[in-house]
Amino acid sequence: MRHILIIFSVFLFSLTIYSCSSSSDGSKSTDNTTTTTDTTAPTVSSVSTTADNQSSVSITDNITVTFSEAMDTTYVTTSTSDTNCAGTIRVSSDNFSSCVKMSSEPASSNSNKTFTLDPYDNLTVSTTYKTRVTTGVKDTAGNAMSSQYESSSPVTTSNLREVTYGNSTFVAVGNSGTILTSSDGNSWDNKTSGTSKRLIGVTYANSTFVAVGGSGTILTSSDGTTWDNRTSGTTRILREVTYGNSTFVAVGNSGTIITSSDGTTWDNRTSGTSKNFKGLTYGNSTFVTVGQSGYILTSSDGTTWDNRTSGTSNFLYGVTYGNSTFVAVGDSGNILTSSDGTSWDNKTSGTSNLLNGVTYGNSTFVAVGDSGNILTSSDGISWDNRTSGTSNDLNGVSYENSTFVAVGENGTIVTSSDGITWTSLFFGFTTDSISTAKLTVSNSSYTLDNGTTPTLTSGTTYYWKVVASDPKGGSAQSETWSFTIQ
Repeated sequence: MRHILIIFSVFLFSLTIYSCSSSSDGSKSTDNTTTTTDTTAPTVSSVSTTADNQSSVSITDNITVTFSEAMDTTYVTTSTSDTNCAGTIRVSSDNFSSCVKMSSEPASSNSNKTFTLDPYDNLTVSTTYKTRVTTGVKDTAGNAMSSQYESSSPVTTSNLREVTYGNSTFVAVGNSGTILTSSDGNSWDNKTSGTSKRLIGVTYANSTFVAVGGSGTILTSSDGTTWDNRTSGTTRILREVTYGNSTFVAVGNSGTIITSSDGTTWDNRTSGTSKNFKGLTYGNSTFVTVGQSGYILTSSDGTTWDNRTSGTSNFLYGVTYGNSTFVAVGDSGNILTSSDGTSWDNKTSGTSNLLNGVTYGNSTFVAVGDSGNILTSSDGISWDNRTSGTSNDLNGVSYENSTFVAVGENGTIVTSSDGITWTSLFFGFTTDSISTAKLTVSNSSYTLDNGTTPTLTSGTTYYWKVVASDPKGGSAQSETWSFTIQ
């Protein structure tokens, strides 16, 4: 999915006060104005993409590096002739055995603090990239960086399918064996899954993460970092997994249902249908799976399954349990509810978009779907549309650690504490004292929230404006505003 994401940069400029000094020591110019020598080593304030989100990247994105101060452009270079790792800024998908060829040397902006790299070709789908800045870069005073910088949060272009939480860790899975982990839902690290198969579902229970996906793939992990491949006994696509009644249950294409007590050894179960299943949950002592043609099956033990009448022929993609209610979502904004998993009622969602996933937390149901659609409800009956801040399809959502986390296409990750206000993009400030800022989107109201607090100087006037640019070179900027610290 190609799209344009907007980068907002806030530029703060201070009025510098020069004072005269009659001191007899220190260096002086002929007019008695005291001068100082800059000996401070520059640092990397932020590394971002056009999307400016380490977890949400388009294949057409550029890479932007922002330094703590103005740099000497002759020392800011990159690989332009081939894929050898040359230059002082390098981007790689194979731990710098080779590097991405750029179309030109880094383009400077923001008074030579910010440098943008334009890949010669599109980034590769479902690939993780890291950025490295070497100590060869120098600021305008000739100071080199004291140590090499390497991005701590790799970027991924992979489509993310599902997310869960356990052992103090969020785990998101996606195409080409992608696995990302996070302690807070904001900073994410890429992990090695050991498979190139698409991972579609993931859960945590019994001190074990279990991920399922293409060709019957099942992976398990105790910490989300080290993963072991397990034998599922099927080559069918597995699309969801959950845990209840001391049993893991996974469902997938052609009516496939398998169960396990430990996530390691799996047994095949009879579903009685060849329909594809995509959603699965456990609640009220009942497993509920939903899927193709509105099919719904229920089971108390994961072994014996009963067919239920859903009242719809739409494909159902997700199901959850909360507030004594099962909620299933699917095609054309279809939402169904049930108190027992047996009898289902249709509800009005207010959207015609496909809904891919649903969860319950913080006394709130949250459903996510295509085009960044997010709906919330306290009871599963009345639903409100929320602004996600992304137009990418959202595939899965989870709530734990006081945080909703939704994942989707092109590595999109959005978070919320209440399901109403969602954080989707991270923007780099250009001041020395601020490395990143956060854009909070709530019903079309935008608020910048700094990751760190800058030190503003009394008696100084600061000037600021908003600059917006898109990947195709279009740009616009606001008028300039100012404020003075008293």
